[in-house]
Amino acid sequence: MDNVQRQRENIVLYKDKKDGADYIRIEYAGNRDISQLLVRDADVEMADNGSAYIPAAIFRLSDFYDRYSPHAYIDYSRVYVRHPKPKREYTLPEGYLELLERKRYSPSTIKTYRAYFSDFMEYHKGRNIDRLKVADINKYILYLVNEKKISVSQQNMRINAIKFYYEQVKGGQRQYYGGITRAKEYKSLPEVLSRNEVARILACLSNRKHRCMISLIYSAGLRRSELLNLTPKDIISERMLVRIMGKGRKCRYSLLSEKLLKDLREYFKEYRPQKWLFEGETPGEQYSASALVKILKEAASRAGIKHRVHVHMLRHSFATHLLEQGTDLRTIQELLGHNDIKTTSIYLHVTSAHKSSIPNPLDSLDDS
Repeated sequence: MDNVQRQRENIVLYKDKKDGADYIRIEYAGNRDISQLLVRDADVEMADNGSAYIPAAIFRLSDFYDRYSPHAYIDYSRVYVRHPKPKREYTLPEGYLELLERKRYSPSTIKTYRAYFSDFMEYHKGRNIDRLKVADINKYILYLVNEKKISVSQQNMRINAIKFYYEQVKGGQRQYYGGITRAKEYKSLPEVLSRNEVARILACLSNRKHRCMISLIYSAGLRRSELLNLTPKDIISERMLVRIMGKGRKCRYSLLSEKLLKDLREYFKEYRPQKWLFEGETPGEQYSASALVKILKEAASRAGIKHRVHVHMLRHSFATHLLEQGTDLRTIQELLGHNDIKTTSIYLHVTSAHKSSIPNPLDSLDDS
């Protein structure tokens, strides 16, 4: 099985010149199936040396990827240049960042607070923020809601970033913020994949690393950040557990699948990660969150799943499938790392286990 996976077709793209013109050279290791596909492609010029070419002027990476990714891995790293976004400089009040770090806020929360409080300062540029009133802050939030169309969750996070400064850094009273209206977020039911859909997605992941990542999220009920923050030491095979550093730097343990453990051992032998359990192309560099999202979406598409699929659905599916197979709610709460069992109990509204046994009133109409 491993040998078959290693021999799966690969296409590597290069920037090249031919007859003085810019081209994209396609290397496909002489694979007959790929060659037949390329021959039928009107944009492709076949060469005698076992390569193929597309004029750079008409080459579109997205179109090429859509055509050939179902048949082979596409290595486009030599033709696609990532342009880093310019880093924004944040000038924060003295003590703001230091207190966030001292209180051990997560890196993602620190990054968000920095950005949101910087926006707040920029909006009030030229004014002394220590003299702002609740009405000023409410006016700012109203501006974000009406003009910037921020979401409910972002509205509340921005308020938290502001509150942190006035209450934590400056030591102000909590009632100072009594006038800020917090939005209530509409609580929709979690979106869940069926067991069959999860199995189909995994079956479409022939790359071992990709399959291990998606399998681990589902089988341990992980958030995306929790997966990316795992180290090899967090896989505790002796106890068949996964150690997770969750929200608020709270440590918990979840389930380790026996089937997955075999795959993880083969993955480790093949990739030899240095720091993180799953690393990017550069050794010691954490795997990209956006790349993980893309992997799942493409696998779901190949699996024929028409509705939207996102990473957090795997965590929801883990909880729902455990509930359907008889696991008690308190255990699921611990595995997910929920503080309040009310958060976990929402899965009672999703599971279909008990609903399928309820007699439908339509079926009993003839008996009355």
